[in-house]
Amino acid sequence: MAIRNNVTLVNLLGFSDLQNFKIPLFSLLVLIYCATISGNFLIIALFLLSKTLQSPMYFFIAQLSLCDILLTTDIVPTLLLTVLYGGSSVTLISCIFQFSFFVMSESSECLLLSVMSYDRYLAICNPLRYNAIMSHMFCVLSVVIIWLVGLTVMLLYMISIYDLYFCGPHVIDHFYCDLEPILELSCSDISIIHIQIPIIGVLNVFCPFLLIGMSYMYIATTILKIPSNTGRHKAFSTCSSHLIVVSMLYGTLIIVYMFPTNGETRTMGKVLSLFYTVLTPLLNPIIYTLRNKDFKKTFHKRKHRIIESYNVRVGHRV
Repeated sequence: MAIRNNVTLVNLLGFSDLQNFKIPLFSLLVLIYCATISGNFLIIALFLLSKTLQSPMYFFIAQLSLCDILLTTDIVPTLLLTVLYGGSSVTLISCIFQFSFFVMSESSECLLLSVMSYDRYLAICNPLRYNAIMSHMFCVLSVVIIWLVGLTVMLLYMISIYDLYFCGPHVIDHFYCDLEPILELSCSDISIIHIQIPIIGVLNVFCPFLLIGMSYMYIATTILKIPSNTGRHKAFSTCSSHLIVVSMLYGTLIIVYMFPTNGETRTMGKVLSLFYTVLTPLLNPIIYTLRNKDFKKTFHKRKHRIIESYNVRVGHRV
């Protein structure tokens, strides 16, 4: 059924109370967006070009970077418009597509983080079986399933929202099209969607979080049994980056969706939403590269090769 509605355009208010700071904020967000895209593309490029990074952990990190690129490209351009012009108008169809791609990216990221925790569990708690279980086929199949689940969730929400009748208001008090603000525009019965939300949330958020928690309980127990401080530090360092990313993503998601949606808390919700839509995609490549010797070594090696190649070309021209 096509969208039947009195709403064709939706006005996103964004951060309308920050007009005195719109130019500095806009400049900062452009800088963050460029750094996010560059950092995540760099991780993917290094993984594809370097033989030393061809392991399950780096394969999953590269997939996480792809999630971050999709997420930030989906959200940030609209955010920049709302900051620069004090709001932004988008079509209802575009609004639904934006939320749907957001759900796909976040669902895939949550599932990827759970598989990455399982990878760390095997590497630390069961290293003798690591190579047998974490085979190339297992990694590829896991990623295919994850993206298919993300796509399925996206289509479920898209079809459910598309079938609603929208009568207004025409305003969403947010910087992107989130689910609850979209549903507030509808005059249809949204009980089915409210049934879908906890089911999808349990399968895509709670279950992965539970798996991550169980994995790290076993990891912590194993690390504490290691006799030497050096061994414990080395084991912890292999999973500390992943823990930081999990804490940032799940922490802000839980806080935002437990907050009431009225009054001053709505502004706070928008501010917190910036963490998992803007800051987390920026911090992921920083955390995984600055804290990782293999990535830093590969980056410097590639940089030196590019510089040497450039010097050779310049020398030939001279």
